[in-house]
Amino acid sequence: MENEVPLAGGRITPGVVKVGNTVRRPVTASSPFVAELLGHLQQQGFSGAPRHLGSDEAGRDVFSYLPGWVPARFQRWTDPQVAAAGALLRGLHDATRGSRLAGRRPVVCHHDPGPNNAVFSDDVPVAFIDFDTAAPGDPLEDLGYMAWTWCVSSKPEAPPATAQAAQVRVLADAYGLDASSRARLIDAMLDRQARNAQWWRSHLACPGPRVADDHQITERIRWSEREHAHTAANHTAFAAALL
Repeated sequence: MENEVPLAGGRITPGVVKVGNTVRRPVTASSPFVAELLGHLQQQGFSGAPRHLGSDEAGRDVFSYLPGWVPARFQRWTDPQVAAAGALLRGLHDATRGSRLAGRRPVVCHHDPGPNNAVFSDDVPVAFIDFDTAAPGDPLEDLGYMAWTWCVSSKPEAPPATAQAAQVRVLADAYGLDASSRARLIDAMLDRQARNAQWWRSHLACPGPRVADDHQITERIRWSEREHAHTAANHTAFAAALL
């Protein structure tokens, strides 16, 4: 067996390691769906995701390793980077649209397409990783989350809301979002921020082991709430940029 190199991240699924040109992850309840989804994406010619390679002798899921780098934290991204992320998400959605995996929903959503789950090459996002939360859904579920995590920030040092709104439009344009969906994008972003706060809040009541300690969970709840308040306060500016 080659040396196992622990990979950074793994907040939700610990124990992720690199072995040669593969990534090994403990099996979870979502493993069968993820394996089928990645196989479907490969058949559809979508190159922006790892390949599922089966299981190893320890029973772990084995995936192809995607060369590049994954951002350690949220930050300000350039317009070309945001546009590349939007185009990548559209490719993912189109590859699953109308498929059996999507069921009665329009597409299969990644549900966590933030920069922390994107592999960058030549300084632009070229693939998504960590499909544990993938499930049938509406494209705006992913786009709302992506608009938030790639374009919007409540930090005092962040660009003004008008500049953030302009990047939300860059994202919508790159994705090819239609007029009807554009009118609902900001509300979708608010929904994902509220759901993120609630997701972390639910973990305060969970028995151990937890995905983070009480202090970290509380800080993530507060951050999500600040982001929601910032987006709500600038709803008009964000919506105007999408017209």
